[in-house]
Amino acid sequence: MSEPLRQTQKPLNLYIRTFGCQMNEYDSLRVRRLLAPLGYMPVSDMEEADVIFLNTCSVRDKAEQKVHSFIGSLRRLKAKKPSLKIVAGGCVAQQLGEKLLDRFDHLDLVLGTRAVGSIARLLEKINETGGRAACLPDTDTREPGEDDRGIFADGSLTAPVTVMQGCNNFCTYCIVPYVRGRERSRPYPDILREIRLLEAAGVREVLLLGQNVNSYGRGLDEKITFADLIRRIAEETGMLRIRFTTSHPKDLTEELMRCFAQVGKLCKHLHLPVQSGSDRVLARMGRGYTVAHYLEKVGRLREMCPEIALTSDVIVGFPGETEEDFRKTMDLLEQVRFDNLFSFRYSDRPHARAASFTDKVEPETGARRLVELQGFQAAVSMEKNLAEVGRVREVLVEGPSKTSEARMTGRTSHNRIVNFEASPGICGQIARVKITGAYSHSLKGLLLAGASEGGPQPGEN
Repeated sequence: MSEPLRQTQKPLNLYIRTFGCQMNEYDSLRVRRLLAPLGYMPVSDMEEADVIFLNTCSVRDKAEQKVHSFIGSLRRLKAKKPSLKIVAGGCVAQQLGEKLLDRFDHLDLVLGTRAVGSIARLLEKINETGGRAACLPDTDTREPGEDDRGIFADGSLTAPVTVMQGCNNFCTYCIVPYVRGRERSRPYPDILREIRLLEAAGVREVLLLGQNVNSYGRGLDEKITFADLIRRIAEETGMLRIRFTTSHPKDLTEELMRCFAQVGKLCKHLHLPVQSGSDRVLARMGRGYTVAHYLEKVGRLREMCPEIALTSDVIVGFPGETEEDFRKTMDLLEQVRFDNLFSFRYSDRPHARAASFTDKVEPETGARRLVELQGFQAAVSMEKNLAEVGRVREVLVEGPSKTSEARMTGRTSHNRIVNFEASPGICGQIARVKITGAYSHSLKGLLLAGASEGGPQPGEN
């Protein structure tokens, strides 16, 4: 590190804006950790920043356009404060590289998805030279000793941990393999070390991340599956809860499904993207399963763990999707009755094969289908929430609710938000709460006697 940066007396301010997925949230935390030795402290007001880091997303066209708009809006701030350094990272950075520097002359640094580990070195370089740079390495950059550095104890009880990155599936609508690369798993000792640091910092729930976590372990010297990883984390750490995302249906194994019934610390919630209820559309998407195959997996999951909450992703208006195809998707939603759904209208993405398909669905038709689908799912989600009333659930208490300091908020194992009256002293504990009311996106509850530092207790209805 250069002497001027090492000896800086005045703290440097770091503003981070994260777009898109939880993988980006994790990378943003890495940036905080990597820049802390240079004296950078996070701030919530970008007007105060010395460095602005934008962690971008290009999974959908709308997300990418938001990024371009936001970068453009920073021109005024750069003109006001020329010493400000603006850094773009994430998928848009990987996708466009130096083209971003050409388009936005106030942008200082572009970091590809594998270049996060180089941010401290590159910031130091452009501070010294006054230049601009783009870094898009073919392999992941990880600073020596990075995994042993302290974790920010910012009061969060849930923390993400990336266990693998990349994807080998190349679904025809998806840009991920082109901007995140092929599947790469982290060695188990590195994951365990990071989780133990998080535990020491007060984290009680870990969220294991990967574009396809079911593929974890492939390519590692040690023979280990994702189910093995979950069991080891449950046995070898003090985490109260374990969650994960995202799981590909074609790779969902019986071994992993059994974990929901056998591993008490694993939350009873699975996000299992289906994307369409039409076999014809699924084949054109390159998903590698049929509706029958998907429904068989859902049946096995509910057989092994009847209480499991299921959420999913659906794309409407995929090229060539007919009204009959869409009706089949609606039939699947009626049959499965997901607890929640993330639904989107198809948009072309660079490099993805579907961008070249000529039988595009009219935007008005896609918009109409999306409105119908979302209306149906809103009613089902509300029905699922109403069914919770009267039940006793265990809630990991995260802190005061947004509306009142006298009310606490937390999540059930099924990933439902619950608000209830309680003292702040139970934050970080698992509390038994009786559900007394239901709303579209949350539940209301009554705290029952006894909160526990341990995992799930018997007697949950």
